[in-house]
Amino acid sequence: MATTPIGEKLLTADEFLRLCEQRVIKGELVRGVVRDTVPSGGEHGEIAMALGAALAAHVRLNRLGRIAGSDAGVILERDPDTVREADVAYFSAHTLPLDVKVRGFYEVVPDLVVEIISPNDSPQYVADRVAMWLSHGVRLAWAVYPVSRTVAAHLSAGLTLIYTENDELDGGDVLPEFRCRVRDILDW
Repeated sequence: MATTPIGEKLLTADEFLRLCEQRVIKGELVRGVVRDTVPSGGEHGEIAMALGAALAAHVRLNRLGRIAGSDAGVILERDPDTVREADVAYFSAHTLPLDVKVRGFYEVVPDLVVEIISPNDSPQYVADRVAMWLSHGVRLAWAVYPVSRTVAAHLSAGLTLIYTENDELDGGDVLPEFRCRVRDILDW
């Protein structure tokens, strides 16, 4: 649901960040307009933590980059500004050098994003989210479906791979040598 900014003025990413930090608003910013987000529940949060922990362990051990959670925010467009959030995001050290500190929203696009699908998310909503990330340069988007116990891996080349709970999720060229069983992230 979109909310109109005070006085019909479109917000910038900096204004949005200040309001978020002051706990005045929460959500995403789409072309200057705040879009409310709602908490997704326990299962959603547990899966995000399980996959985030598995990714973080691999990424940190191999100094491949960094992992961020949903509150981090990524600036995708300017004038008017768009700030979106993934449930989990991976930024390679090539995309965002390890010595760069990010105070505020990320201004580079992640290499990989994870979207955990809630039971009320429509197929169109999921397709739109994945398309949005890929159109802005994300190389790999994982859509995790807890109900069907599958993960759809959407690659920037237009391919989609489906992993079942018995399969091992693979980071491919985007996250070399990362592997984890789908069951392990669903049954945290």
